[in-house]
Amino acid sequence: MSLFINESDRRNQFPVVGEQIFLAHAAVTALPACTALAMVEHSQTSTRHHQEAGMALPYLAQVRKDSATLIGAQPEEIALLGPTSLGLSLFANGIDWKEGDEILCYQEDYPSNVYPWINLVRRGVKIRFLQPEVPGEITPELVASALTPKTRLAALASCNFLTGWRIDIDSIGRLLKSHGVLFSLDAIQTLGAFPTEVQNVDFLSADAHKWMLGPLAIGVVFVRKEKFEECRPTLLGAWNVHSPNFITQDTIQFAETARRYEPGVLNIVGVHGMGASLQMILSRGIPTISAAILDVRDYLQELLEELEFEFLSPKNGPWRSGILTCRHPRRASSNLFQALESASIVVSLRDDRAGRSWLRFSPHFYNTREEMDLVATTIKNSLSL
Repeated sequence: MSLFINESDRRNQFPVVGEQIFLAHAAVTALPACTALAMVEHSQTSTRHHQEAGMALPYLAQVRKDSATLIGAQPEEIALLGPTSLGLSLFANGIDWKEGDEILCYQEDYPSNVYPWINLVRRGVKIRFLQPEVPGEITPELVASALTPKTRLAALASCNFLTGWRIDIDSIGRLLKSHGVLFSLDAIQTLGAFPTEVQNVDFLSADAHKWMLGPLAIGVVFVRKEKFEECRPTLLGAWNVHSPNFITQDTIQFAETARRYEPGVLNIVGVHGMGASLQMILSRGIPTISAAILDVRDYLQELLEELEFEFLSPKNGPWRSGILTCRHPRRASSNLFQALESASIVVSLRDDRAGRSWLRFSPHFYNTREEMDLVATTIKNSLSL
C-alpha cells in the first residue's frame, strides 16, 4: 500500500526517509517537508513584519476549523494549545470538585494523564484506578464495572502509550453519558492516525508532535460547548477575558468560544506547522492513513514473530494501533535498541512497572514494508552475534 506517486515523492514529502528508518511516532515525530516549510515561511515573514501580521487571524480560524473536522467538533469548541498536559490540567483544575467525587483513570497511562487527577486528592477527590486483566486493555465492560454513584469523571487515553491498546471511544462515551459522568480524553496517541471523534466526549487534549506529524508545544484542546461553564478557565489573560481596548474591567467575562482557555498570544509558528500537517492528514483521510499504518505494523509483527519475539501489544483485533511493543526472550532490549540505532533505525526503548525493557515500534503511513524487512534483517543479524 502506497500513498505516494513514487519513491522520490515519498522522500520529498518526508525527508527523514533519506536519513533513517523512523519508527518512533509514538514519541516525537520527524517533521514532514510541508510542515517545516510553513513554519520557515512564517518565520521569514516575521523578520519583515510583526509576528501576527497579515493572515494570522484568518489562518487561526482555518486551523480551528481543520482541527474540529479531524475530531468531529465545532470550531468554536477548539482551543489551540499544547502540550497535552496543559489541556488535561485545565480540565482537572477547572471543574468545581466536591469532596467525595470520584475519578476513574488508569495508572499505567502516560503520567501526563495521571498526575493532574492524582493532584485533586488534596481537594477531597478520590481516584479509582482501573485494573484491566490485560495491560492497557480498557473496555466498556471494565469501565462499567468500576462506576459508582460518586463517579464524576473518567480520564482515559485513546491509546495506551506502552501497550498500544486503543479504546472504544464512542461506546465508553455513550456509557459514561448515560450515567451522567464526564469524559476526558488524552488523544495524543491516536489523533492523526486513527478515528478519534468526540460525539460522546466532553474534553480532549492532544499535542501535535506524535501522530499528527506536527511541531512540539502546539495542539488541539476540545471542550464541549455545553461544558464551558462547568470547566472554568484557570489561566487568565487579555485574550480570554473581555478587555475592550486592553482596559481591565471590574468583572471577569470570558470569551464565548473555546478561546476562553487561551489566556494570551499563541504559538503562531507552531500553529502554522500544525496547520500544514492537518491539511496533509485531512487530504489523505484517516481511514486511508489507519489502513496504511496497520499494514506495515502487522507486517513487522509477522517478521518479528518469525524471530520468536514476545509482544505486549495486541497481536490482532480491532483495537490494535500503530504501536507494536515487544521484546526478545534471549537478548536484552537495550542491546537490540543499540543495534537498531547503529543501523539508523529509530525506535523507542520503554520500561514497564516491573522493570522489564521493551522495544516500541510505531510506524506511520509513509513507512514501507521494505523498511520493515531491513528492520528484521538488522535484528536477525544482531541475534546471531
